[in-house]
Amino acid sequence: MAQGRRVERVAALLRREVSELLVHGIKDERVHHGMVSVTGVEVAGDLQHCKIFVSVLGSDEDRQQVLAGLKAATPYVKGELGRRLKMRRTPEVMFLLDKGIERGASVLGLLQRLEEERSEQDMQGDTPPESDDL
Repeated sequence: MAQGRRVERVAALLRREVSELLVHGIKDERVHHGMVSVTGVEVAGDLQHCKIFVSVLGSDEDRQQVLAGLKAATPYVKGELGRRLKMRRTPEVMFLLDKGIERGASVLGLLQRLEEERSEQDMQGDTPPESDDL
């Protein structure tokens, strides 16, 4: 159990520090092409590797630019994490695109459009009258 809590604690610390680096530390202009946020961090049980999931609001081109910038900044991020967290060994960092927020926004958009179409039909009287024969 203690190992699991340790991994969770390290993941939370990594998430906080990487979020801070995205705003104030990484100078690569590609990283600032879209609105970037850290959505999750997965740390291996041995603390040697971590996956940092980021969400990028913007076009597909923006997403690709941001990921390229993050990949280029990975050595800097790893070095900063080592200095800030004072870990014996800083995990290898890998940035991955999290499309969950994008999919959620797409589903919400579809639901909103369906609701708008339904209310338009109601206003136009296209809905069949309810029968009192029941």
